[in-house]
Amino acid sequence: MMAAPKTDPAWEDTLAGLGEIRRDEPMARHTTLGVGGPARWFFRPRDSEALQAAMAAIPAAINILPLGRGSNMLVSDAGFDGIVLDLGSLDAIDVDDRRITAGAGARMSKLAQRAAQSGLAGLEFMATVPGDVGGGIVMNAGAFGQQVSDTLCSIEIIDRHGADQGMAAAELNMSYRRTELPAGALVVSATFELTPDDVSAIQERMRRMRRQRSASQPLAQPNCGSVFKNPPQEHAARLIEAAGLKGRRIGGARISDVHANFMINDGHATSRDILELIRTAQQEVEARFGIRLEPEVRIVGEEA
Repeated sequence: MMAAPKTDPAWEDTLAGLGEIRRDEPMARHTTLGVGGPARWFFRPRDSEALQAAMAAIPAAINILPLGRGSNMLVSDAGFDGIVLDLGSLDAIDVDDRRITAGAGARMSKLAQRAAQSGLAGLEFMATVPGDVGGGIVMNAGAFGQQVSDTLCSIEIIDRHGADQGMAAAELNMSYRRTELPAGALVVSATFELTPDDVSAIQERMRRMRRQRSASQPLAQPNCGSVFKNPPQEHAARLIEAAGLKGRRIGGARISDVHANFMINDGHATSRDILELIRTAQQEVEARFGIRLEPEVRIVGEEA
């Protein structure tokens, strides 16, 4: 068992009045891979104001991990020695002319649908991304030639002391699967500026993307999405497949036969199984092609 940081327990009572707080919550319940040990604390604020008050109350000695759908996260079997902040309640979506603002906990697929229904183009790719807006901002998520930074105008953040701040997209230095946020800051909401278009045309593009993704990715099995970033002028999946790793298994984890940049939990995988499979892919691809694959999935905990 992890040794708890020495803090005044009164902060837990404060958080209990701002939402729901639990101890030793299994993270396997909250990640799309279905693996991960317990978080020492797990907190779901009622709303953004409660989150702001909670951030001010949580002692500085305690590590914080924001959580959306857990679709791009591998939590170690030892768990997370800190507090997980479930931002699922921050899911409001508002449309104002060409601009659409979404809370960090809104699913990107729902944001894409709302934009399409409003006749606004530019977020179609989000219909195929199994994550939330906050996570999408942090990693500058993208697919089908589109990415978050293409249409992002601004974000609202809360810092480690509970102060809120607006930031323009230009301040974030966004690049491929990367966004520069102030240390310890949480994304609360994001505003996008989109292009008016015919509703049926937008929806058809989304359907086409979904069909293509369904045909080429193992979406029916527990996974975390793309495991590795694509190297410059290359595709991680092609390199992994060319290294003969499709179908490679360690314990209950397996490299997908459908898409080599996906790793599958066959039902009894541990985080260590998946992490060892990640390292195996890195080592064998580097040995054969001289390219070191960089994880896209966020690895959290003592085994990282």
